Amino acid sequence: MYIRVKRNKTTYFIQCDPTETTLNIKQKLHSLIDQPPSNQRLILLSTNDVLDDSKTLANQKVENDAIVALTLRKELLVAPAPNSPMVSLHKPGN
Repeated sequence: MYIRVKRNKTTYFIQCDPTETTLNIKQKLHSLIDQPPSNQRLILLSTNDVLDDSKTLANQKVENDAIVALTLRKELLVAPAPNSPMVSLHKPGN
């Protein structure tokens, strides 16, 4: 079987087996989009359910030619630790 994974205006056709887990699909996508599986979220559009990494496609009712949306987590900016010294940068001549 295959599923269609959509992100923005791009569609990826992923060949898969109903016994594969969502994590397996994310690993296949990783080689295509250069985003680790931990940053990916797959949503089955027919039900709007977020797919569980540990469950198989069959268990989540993902069928042949299903359309799945791909969303990516935003990278989090790390705030400075409390009590860390503040650093100011100045350009020469200012």
